[in-house]
Amino acid sequence: MPGQGMIEVRLEDVDAGYGGNVVLRGVNLVLRGPGLVQVLGPNGAGKTTLLRVMLGLLRPMRGRVLVNGVDVTGRPELAGRFAGYVPQLEPGSKHFPLTVWEVVETECLVRCRKWPRLFAGEEVERSVEEALRRVGLPREAWRRPLHSLSGGQRQRVLIARALVHRPRLLVMDEPLSAVDPAGKREIARLIESLAEESLVVMTSHDPMMLLHRTDAIVLVNRGVVAYGPPAEVLRAEILEKVYGAALVEVEHHLHIVDEHAAYPRR
Repeated sequence: MPGQGMIEVRLEDVDAGYGGNVVLRGVNLVLRGPGLVQVLGPNGAGKTTLLRVMLGLLRPMRGRVLVNGVDVTGRPELAGRFAGYVPQLEPGSKHFPLTVWEVVETECLVRCRKWPRLFAGEEVERSVEEALRRVGLPREAWRRPLHSLSGGQRQRVLIARALVHRPRLLVMDEPLSAVDPAGKREIARLIESLAEESLVVMTSHDPMMLLHRTDAIVLVNRGVVAYGPPAEVLRAEILEKVYGAALVEVEHHLHIVDEHAAYPRR
């Protein structure tokens, strides 16, 4: 279901931050897909900021962002032609009124410019159904309130919402967080499948579950410290620059003690 074909995301000399505070400095980065790219780094390192810049949601203080040669710098309406976004999962509110179907349908209506809802037709219905099937959500859950679902099921709904317009770039903020262990394994398998057809760029504090399928790692700490295949990036001398005293070695594995992540020593 995700969009077919190659895609390139290019960040050129990007400085980005908030209220004059620079969070990312001097970022030069080229990502190509389909494939899976994991963005790693400690809390506050700029991982989510990097995603927001890629999506045009945050205009950098300096530099530009190109997607397949199109300048999308600070322009989410242009980036949205290529990209779908899966935000970090938040606890469900009992007062959230929408059903699973309505969450995905609303995104489709806005994307297809068929708002208000009375303009929805068979095309929208097919797109919503296809997206929900793609993420493996059982049909009996489609009309249930979103808040009544498990964390793993709600994460699938957020992914379905992002897939509804068949993006070639899928940007995901901590898709494995706030999900139980069984749900994590299911979401990880879904991400593997999606990365066969789209460029999936995801932040993570738990990279090992998808490390075997990861094409590249972006290691961030107020800028891009390292970028490349996991075997080149996940090395003690590189990780120490980012995590410092939080990096300890136990039985030939490197552990990040404040992030609950572990990396095999390379």
